Amino acid sequence: MTKTYRKNPDALSQLTPEQYRVTQTDGTERPFGNEYWDNKEPGLYVDLVSGEPLFASVDKFDSGSGWPSFTRPVDADNVVENRDISHGMVRTEVRSTHGDSHLGHVFPDGPREAGGLRYCINSASLRFVRRDDLASEGYGEFERLFAREGEDA
Repeated sequence: MTKTYRKNPDALSQLTPEQYRVTQTDGTERPFGNEYWDNKEPGLYVDLVSGEPLFASVDKFDSGSGWPSFTRPVDADNVVENRDISHGMVRTEVRSTHGDSHLGHVFPDGPREAGGLRYCINSASLRFVRRDDLASEGYGEFERLFAREGEDA
């Protein structure tokens, strides 16, 4: 059974002003002071508004930017990339496919051995689901990404 993701009006109504500014008006949060920039727990990062799975901790790395950075999305179908020419720069914006939330930007300066991309994502657009909570929160299919040593994936 395939789960359907969509922009959830209830989730939207519960956003903090900062989360709303980032996800709905294409804002950017401050570096180093956001919730997940230094999170090292295993788990899945999902869209705050739709719940669609976006990034996994196994693809997270410390880019030194002060924002959560990932080498790739967990499911490319849940991420849309758009040309962004705001602020006098040419960049590639990253949005969630089903929630249409602004997530951040992708840059070609990530770890070369992992494909060379750096998805620089705002914590304010994400909800973190801990590895041990994946099944109970409906993301059990992603447990395979976090197989513990000595366990089958």
